[in-house]
Amino acid sequence: MPEQKQGNGATANGNAAGGNAYTIDLPTFSRRLKDLYSHWREHKDEFWGSSDILAIATPPPSEDLRYLKSSAVNVWLLGYEFPETIMVFGNKQIHFLCSQKKASLLDVVKLTAKEAVGVEVVMHVKAKSEDGTTKMDNVIHAIRVQSISGAYDNPVIGYIAREGPEGKLLEAWTKKIKDSGLQLGDITNGLSDLFAVKDQNELVNVKKAAHLTASAMKNFVVPKLEKVIDEEKKVTHSSLMDETEKAILEPAKVKVKLKAENVDICYPPIFQSGGIFDLRPSATSNDDGLYYDSASAIICAIGSRYSSYCSNLARTFLIDSTQMQTKAYEVLLKAQEAAIGALKPGNKVSAVYQAALAVVDRETPELVSNMTKSAGTGIGLEFRESGLILNAKNDKLLRPGMVFNVSLGFHNLQNQTNKEKSQNFSLLLADTVIVTKNGHDVITHLSSKALKDVAYSFNEEEEEEELQVKAKSNGRETMYSKATLRSDNHEISREEKRRLHQEELARQKNEETARRLAGEETLTGNSRSAKTSTDVVAYKSVNDLPPPREMIIQVDQKNEAILLPIYGNMVPFHVATVKTVSSQQDYIRIIFNVPGAPFSPIDVKNQGAIYLKEVSYRSKDHRHISEMVQVIKTLRRNYMARESERAERATLVTQEKLILAGNKFKPVRLPDLWIRPVFGGRARKLSGTLEAHGNGFRYSTTRQDERVDIMYGNIKHAFFQPSEKEMVTLLHFHLHNHIMVGKKKTKDVQFYVEVMDVVQTLGGGKRSAYDPDEIEEEQRERDRKNKINMDFQSFVNRVNDIWSQPQFKGFDLEFDQPLRELGFHGVPYKSSAFIVPSSSCLVELVETPFLVITLSEIEIVNLERVGFGQKNCDMAIVFKDFKRDVMRIDSIPISSLDGIKEWLDTTDIKYYESKVNLNWRQVLKTITDEPQKFIDDGGWEFLNLEGTDSSSGDSESDQGYEPSDAEPESDSDDEESDSESLVESEDDEEEDEDEDSEDEKGKTWEELEKEASHADREINESDSEDEKRRRKKNFGKSRAGPSSAGSKRMKFR
Repeated sequence: MPEQKQGNGATANGNAAGGNAYTIDLPTFSRRLKDLYSHWREHKDEFWGSSDILAIATPPPSEDLRYLKSSAVNVWLLGYEFPETIMVFGNKQIHFLCSQKKASLLDVVKLTAKEAVGVEVVMHVKAKSEDGTTKMDNVIHAIRVQSISGAYDNPVIGYIAREGPEGKLLEAWTKKIKDSGLQLGDITNGLSDLFAVKDQNELVNVKKAAHLTASAMKNFVVPKLEKVIDEEKKVTHSSLMDETEKAILEPAKVKVKLKAENVDICYPPIFQSGGIFDLRPSATSNDDGLYYDSASAIICAIGSRYSSYCSNLARTFLIDSTQMQTKAYEVLLKAQEAAIGALKPGNKVSAVYQAALAVVDRETPELVSNMTKSAGTGIGLEFRESGLILNAKNDKLLRPGMVFNVSLGFHNLQNQTNKEKSQNFSLLLADTVIVTKNGHDVITHLSSKALKDVAYSFNEEEEEEELQVKAKSNGRETMYSKATLRSDNHEISREEKRRLHQEELARQKNEETARRLAGEETLTGNSRSAKTSTDVVAYKSVNDLPPPREMIIQVDQKNEAILLPIYGNMVPFHVATVKTVSSQQDYIRIIFNVPGAPFSPIDVKNQGAIYLKEVSYRSKDHRHISEMVQVIKTLRRNYMARESERAERATLVTQEKLILAGNKFKPVRLPDLWIRPVFGGRARKLSGTLEAHGNGFRYSTTRQDERVDIMYGNIKHAFFQPSEKEMVTLLHFHLHNHIMVGKKKTKDVQFYVEVMDVVQTLGGGKRSAYDPDEIEEEQRERDRKNKINMDFQSFVNRVNDIWSQPQFKGFDLEFDQPLRELGFHGVPYKSSAFIVPSSSCLVELVETPFLVITLSEIEIVNLERVGFGQKNCDMAIVFKDFKRDVMRIDSIPISSLDGIKEWLDTTDIKYYESKVNLNWRQVLKTITDEPQKFIDDGGWEFLNLEGTDSSSGDSESDQGYEPSDAEPESDSDDEESDSESLVESEDDEEEDEDEDSEDEKGKTWEELEKEASHADREINESDSEDEKRRRKKNFGKSRAGPSSAGSKRMKFR
């Protein structure tokens, strides 16, 4: 990043087309001139080198990119750069030595300067034919006269010592002041401190520059790199630099509405890869080709300017990263976040670097020596403000209005790979950050730096090396037969790669589970407090009883009580005490809840109390009996529903209050939506509008009581599923904590639109495929579906932009879209559904109840009933929280098995296969009861039938860990209730084995047919008789390996 650039090309030379197009902003000039004199007078000795006079000379214009403090003073004070101009500031006069055209432009500041700081502006106009020395003598003479009147004989002239003279005018001026015999002082530190805190107008310019920079990265650089790598194009770093520079200079190309004449680059964009990296600000893009092979890193850094104010952004992209690269990037990201977090008013500048260093020292101390020696610098009119370097030695205090380029990196890291260009790599992250009154604001947040957004996986075949390393690390030397080779080059087949990867996953999973069971890692489940119940009271005293009318059964709707005539008195009973009420002929029978009865809510609090269990009354008035039964049932039903809702609300987590969007920022809206679950009540259902507000969503209809608020912080997963083969387009939110929708307690809320209307053709006749009306109707349906999908997509994009803001970064929210091409059919609950994976979940969002399984919560997956002759198989999903029930997805077509295994392997989920269903309640109970035995016996490897088969030939018994209670032999009701998930019980296996043994004794076919029919009736399964014979025939044989004709491996990015 070269420390260059002299301006935006907006130089006040008076040569603008159509006359003088430059005007000086006099209010800004007045305000900043006051700031200059105030700071100079207050910190004269501390920052300004005890200077009595400030002399600032601006060199001639240059085509080179460079940053000069003299140019920065011009732009900051006057709004433009004035080349070949000398400014001399004194206590009584300001002298300008310049050309006639510049002098005419500067004449307007004379009155303003007099009013602002009480100084006179004197113009010294240099003609083209003059060298300016005469005018310089006049300026130096005026300085001497001013010094005499100011009571100091030998004034100190302050100048910018680091800037050498350029051009004849500045060379002559430098010689004059050095030969004048006057003292010289350096004012560099004074100008740096003056520019450190930006005013509101400056911050607006910095924000515009940062928005352009982040948009260029997001909308041009990232898509360009993805396209190059996807299409395997050959491009050079320098060509990418040129294209990116053109995109920045034409903001419309990166979807930014800024005037091109106000925009410039801070430095030529930097692209580095292929093992040659330079993290210094002076780095350049070479002519080497972009290297994006496996385990490579690509560094991209771009900076843009708006009205001369700079911004900077750098990102590192990882291609098929190794574990070491991923770990290093995660640490770097944490360190940069820590550095940004330390940018608070009152902190020392050194605290920023110390915060980043502490993270690296704690997480990966071996990388401390590879870390950059600073965490960035101040940024503004200059790309690097020398007084605000973020290192361990800078003790200046942070103030609101300061702007920093927070740049942190690791250089010269070594990667374990055979590829020469991937062995050496570096990492770099940079963002532009404003220090605010309450903290900081990352103004380049539009460009994501999360690992999931910068780590790409493109290759499919070059995993062989990594897999071989993993196989050796497990202590096994893998031998490949000809059947496992894909070509003459001995490339490992996809099935073999998957098997090796699964072995590594098994090792990692067993270690993780062992640590968790040993207490090194704790799982925090949803702890629920015990529900407290209060005694129901119908009447507080006898005086509250209604006056008796007749000695008949009465119902007090207001107090929810039933009054029964007993021994001449009306005795009240609260409706909650009633268990059932029924009528038969002339009798009405009421049964009450009493202690000791099954499922009774009554607790024995008073040992001496007498409870009424049942009462019957006879009446000749059949109409009254029917009326009382109906009224009591209705009253009891309403009471129970209300109490159930109250109990559910009592367990809800208190949500924060929705912050509504004000008039300044209108909420993002999506109208005409339906909601699931629906609101209660018998009124006609109404569609509503979903709005995105300050901290959450609000869905509301025209009815006041139909409103749902969903806080962003309560959203665990958000899904957008456009209509493809379904009838609906939907948005689905899976929540951390339950909320109430109407009177229903739910963790899943869905908003949808039906894309096609249900039409019933009268008469039932078939219509021709060439019917014009039919064709027109289909076209209307397609147009309606596309419009709805586009409206939803627009809403999703705008909400994603809201979620990318810094205040929502901790929620890690982004709409996920299910991947239909990876979907499969199965039965998660009671009916078949199409289940679809997404990047973070396994979902089914069309049929109710919804299915949302978070992949990160999965311990292992067991594929059951996998074997020859099976048309369907089952999936058992075991969660890391062993107290949670195993989720079963049954009746998955066997044709989907290979795709499922490929998906599970790609998402790093360990899966096993078995021929029968397991009693998972007993398995998990055994594991939690005897965790040490589970660990000692190899963890989950008791499920690894493949490993057992390979070691013991055709033996069908599993020699691994076998839970002691997993195969109960009793047929008791209790044990059957614990085995609800079993499709085939162990008793079925015993029957099969008995039949096989009897078959060996020589039973006739008729006897075998009778026994098979009898077994089928007991099992009561839907499989055909032929399928059962095939299962019995192949039960004892070893399982065949998975099919190798699966779908192509999915590429995840």
